[in-house]
Amino acid sequence: MSAKIRILVVDDELIVRESLKGWLKKGGYEVDTAASGPESLEMLELAPYDLLFLDIMMPKMNGLEVLEIVKKRFPETLVVMITAYGSVETAVKAMKNGANDYLMKPFEPETLALLVEKLLQQKRIIDENLLLKEQVARSVRFENIIGVSEEMQKIFEMIMDISATDVPVLITGETGTGKELIAKAIHAKSPRKHGPFIPINCGAFPEHLLETELFGHEKGAFTGAHRAKKGRIEMSHGGTLFLDEVGEIPLKMQVDLLRVLETKSFHRVGGTEEINVDFRILAATNRNLLEEINKGNFRQDFYYRLNVISLHIPPLRERPEDIPVLAEHFMRRYSRETNKDIDTITPEAMEVLKRYPWPGNVRELQNAIERAVVISKKRCLDVDEFSFLQVSQKGAGEAKSLEEIEKEHIEAMLRAHDWNISKTARALKINRVTLHKKIKKYGLKRSGQDQCKPDNSRKS
Repeated sequence: MSAKIRILVVDDELIVRESLKGWLKKGGYEVDTAASGPESLEMLELAPYDLLFLDIMMPKMNGLEVLEIVKKRFPETLVVMITAYGSVETAVKAMKNGANDYLMKPFEPETLALLVEKLLQQKRIIDENLLLKEQVARSVRFENIIGVSEEMQKIFEMIMDISATDVPVLITGETGTGKELIAKAIHAKSPRKHGPFIPINCGAFPEHLLETELFGHEKGAFTGAHRAKKGRIEMSHGGTLFLDEVGEIPLKMQVDLLRVLETKSFHRVGGTEEINVDFRILAATNRNLLEEINKGNFRQDFYYRLNVISLHIPPLRERPEDIPVLAEHFMRRYSRETNKDIDTITPEAMEVLKRYPWPGNVRELQNAIERAVVISKKRCLDVDEFSFLQVSQKGAGEAKSLEEIEKEHIEAMLRAHDWNISKTARALKINRVTLHKKIKKYGLKRSGQDQCKPDNSRKS
């Protein structure tokens, strides 16, 4: 750790204060003591503490009274109540009032060490989650675009620069990087923001249907045309036309669209009346259009007419620092939508997300978080909820060793049985001694995911 953990022990009994101080100092922690509630509050005012051990039964001001003040004024400090009576009612009341745990006298050093480690791990998760929330709050947003990476900040700046103009913009990037969101952002920041934003996925229609979708048609233009219909070009008058998957447009229609861009006029299919339109064109593609030009699949003049300004969206694997803030955003969104109280992604699960290559980019990450939220029965998302991603993290040429497979299987079974050694041993059909040896051999330990509590507080 870069900074020592600071702990304050509050108890009116000197022997308890000194015993706790001695044990905790052996653990490498920085420890102070206070003999009363008022003294502890004065010390908290002077310096922050990570953890507070607080005796319940003290004269002048009891532990529950101190707890109430600490939770209001120093909410970042974790609190462990100390009781000599083992009173379930008092402990329950303290936990309801915000205590993080309780410790009953007399206590053993081993029990104390485990409790402190558990609470500090919990604090690390809370702190990391708060940092993510702050990053999400600080990140610049345009139409739900989130990013803290340098690459995304440059894109946000460019959106601001080009939005005020009316020049065509070609947005490039892999599938799922959010090209339509970028187009919407440009429109939303432009003088045309009060006009319509009309998108069309050019790869979703066969050629004859794409023509009528873009240009519209007159009544009787073809069989089934029982009435006249406006096309997307006409609908975008006064606003923005967004051609998604522009690389899929057939060559003949590229000629027609080039004419529309140059003259800002067109005819509906089956019509003779010239219709004038005023719109801005934005286009997007996941193809390399220069290669398509060389292959004869895309017109060079149409390309240059669209590509006055080029905006490339890098894939998610090239900006891994955006993964945590995006994951946090989607977790909160789907937690609300599914009516679940999920508020944390464990550090181990976040490592899985950061290591995964995300071939589907932000869209795939969004789907993964949604799936994890739906299947989770805990208060936080853990490695188990993302096991479907881990399967594909080793390439076909990177076969796992027998030891790797055994280690992963034992760890998965331990998690599945909440680290109950007896149940896990029975499930693996080995004895407890063998299981303990395997745990020691592979260095398996309970970690952040074990802080996840069952989600028994579903909203109604």
